Amino acid sequence: MGYKILCDSCTDFTPAMEANPSFVRIPLTIHVGNRSFVDDGTIQQAELLQVMGATPEAARTACPAPEAYLSHFETAEDIYIITLSERLSGSYNAAAQAVKFYREDGGQHNVHIFNSRSASAGQVQAALKVEELARSGLPFDEVVAQVEAYLDEMDTMFVLESLENLRKNGRLTKVQALVTGSLRIKLLMGATPEGEIIKLGQGFTERQTLQKMIRRVAENAGHTGKRLVISHCNCLERAGYVRDLAEKLCRFREILITATGGISTVYANDGGIVIAY
Repeated sequence: MGYKILCDSCTDFTPAMEANPSFVRIPLTIHVGNRSFVDDGTIQQAELLQVMGATPEAARTACPAPEAYLSHFETAEDIYIITLSERLSGSYNAAAQAVKFYREDGGQHNVHIFNSRSASAGQVQAALKVEELARSGLPFDEVVAQVEAYLDEMDTMFVLESLENLRKNGRLTKVQALVTGSLRIKLLMGATPEGEIIKLGQGFTERQTLQKMIRRVAENAGHTGKRLVISHCNCLERAGYVRDLAEKLCRFREILITATGGISTVYANDGGIVIAY
């Protein structure tokens, strides 16, 4: 029966992933004021950004119900699940509940949940790595072991044009947001090994901060031969600049650019860039 890769919708599918039936999107839901958006790949990003900008309250996200995962467990013999960081969302716990229910009902298929300890571009990396290994014919347990080791080494960074959504959602303190906003500072952010957001640096312009990000990557010899994924929120030209800089300073074997879906758009906001390698 082959394999399926269930990805919560913070995974920013590339066009090739959209066309590949091995990948299945499990949608989260976004609530902004009195509006709700199901992140199933049909959200109009411009409309979502406009509604978020016009609403003083934070956009809220709701993780999938366990049944959204569970309904796919009999579609393939090997089921791999990719969720955004357990420290940032309840999506991982919903998937874990689904596996629990499945086992209690006597389900026999192989199921493993990968806590990406990342989001957006990082989840794309995890999903593509699973697909690469599963397609090669490796047994389920070996795919799991290799992908878990891969996630231990993966690095995620991001630079945001606006910190407003992070502030609204409590990811920055009010003081941090006021200081960075008044000084027009652009923050270079990253993730801890556990998947929590941390500050790595800053710059006075978006381009300067993006340059710092890629130079930081270039100084890490471990990037050589890897794939770089760049997710962008409504800023394809900026993503192209990051790609060109990475091609100049780094030694990646492949660079992919993809647009943010609904959940990533909520946090990255207009102009945000997320990378993972």
